[in-house]
Amino acid sequence: MVAERNKQSVENKYRDRLLSRNEAAEFLGVRHQTLSAWACNGRYGLRFVKIGRRVMYRISDLESFLDRRTITHTGEKMDEL
Repeated sequence: MVAERNKQSVENKYRDRLLSRNEAAEFLGVRHQTLSAWACNGRYGLRFVKIGRRVMYRISDLESFLDRRTITHTGEKMDEL
């Protein structure tokens, strides 16, 4: 029971970890300029954290973004969130 709770705590810390724009771009397989453009025009609704002038991304938000963009076939309508 305690081991499982510790495992969940470690997983939550990982998912809440903040990545720089460059790290987030690498995670998603896009260029950091692409993330900058998406943040500027609000495309795809990808959430980010602003700390001063720095832009950071939670791993959990990146995973959620990928989940929303995952489809099973080409005819499937995709949410534009």
